[in-house]
Amino acid sequence: MNGDGAAFAFLESNTTGTGREFCAAARARGMRPVLLSRDPGRYPYAAADGVDTVVLDTADPQAVLEACTRLAPAAIASSSEYFVDLAARLAAKLGLPGPDGDAVARCRSKDTQRAVHAAAGVPVPAFAAVTGAAEAARAATRIGFPVVLKPVSGSGSAGVRLCADPEETRAWARRLLADGSATVLVEEAVRGPEFSVETFDGTVVAVVAKHVGPEPYFVETGHDVPAPVPPATAEALGSTAVQAVAALGLGYGAAHTELRLGPAGPVVIEVNPRLAGGMIPVAVRAATGVDLVDAVIARAAGQPAAPPGPAAGHAAVRFVRVAAEGRVTAVDGLADAAAAPGVAAAAATTAVGREVRVTHSFQDRLACVVAAGPDPATAARRASAAAALIDITVEDTPR
Repeated sequence: MNGDGAAFAFLESNTTGTGREFCAAARARGMRPVLLSRDPGRYPYAAADGVDTVVLDTADPQAVLEACTRLAPAAIASSSEYFVDLAARLAAKLGLPGPDGDAVARCRSKDTQRAVHAAAGVPVPAFAAVTGAAEAARAATRIGFPVVLKPVSGSGSAGVRLCADPEETRAWARRLLADGSATVLVEEAVRGPEFSVETFDGTVVAVVAKHVGPEPYFVETGHDVPAPVPPATAEALGSTAVQAVAALGLGYGAAHTELRLGPAGPVVIEVNPRLAGGMIPVAVRAATGVDLVDAVIARAAGQPAAPPGPAAGHAAVRFVRVAAEGRVTAVDGLADAAAAPGVAAAAATTAVGREVRVTHSFQDRLACVVAAGPDPATAARRASAAAALIDITVEDTPR
């Protein structure tokens, strides 16, 4: 696997671990990872791993195109939900491999995605896209309470909330609109356990069980690979995800589909046109031997995929979440966590000096552990025990 030292451009990064894996995989294939970012300090791994960085306004497509033209990369990709669309369009302009930009754009707009799925017969929650608080309350009343409100773009549960009545619906819609969301999605609250299905080129690689924090929010607190469900349930979840991906025209590379298993069967919550975050790919590799991160890097670089490696059978991800707001003054225990039995990865997603706040989103996760085992219970126990070894000290700071 020789990339001859060519640059691999990464447009911003996932903040919960996968971005670091992307850079490591590019290096393993003989390429030089280069992170294009407005604020590389958001990604502590970049400095720790000596990743080259280019500081620029990544919200300016022309500035990014000019930077990439100067860099002349052999490949371009993004592990960030917010930049996969731009990365796809830049790859096309530079004549590099990448997904279809229009298909990615359809995924990035949750209301467009939901309409495409409904028209194609993909099972989705009842929904309405609204632009005002009163309209949100009326839509919620038609759909039936409780409902879920979310921005039409975004990821990591940011801005997603369960609303029990018209008053809560109006209040949360006002907040989302005030925070910059021009359109809010109001949708039926599907009751049942949550899963994700990881696919590559439209083929199921893994069905993953999610652990979610307390309502009214939906912050992911852990994952189990593969999901400990009967084979028929896994098959139903996988086939529904494949149907959802195909309806959007996503025939290239990785997709991360989130579903709920409702009373009538699987219901698609959303399709993300990218590899999963939350260290799920590391858990998939530990459990199944399939390296999805390397598969994404290989595809973008035009290199052959690697065969599956050793597999433990099961893996679990557990997060260390923010317990107090303020400035991080110490991150301890990572080495102990990494050395714990069965641990495949242990990493902090914050750093000393960073400000942390409770956001009820993926940003509340300050560290994570992936552990493997011969069965679901052992993997989960190992991941939880190792996560407990990580101590992140936060000192209160005035707002």
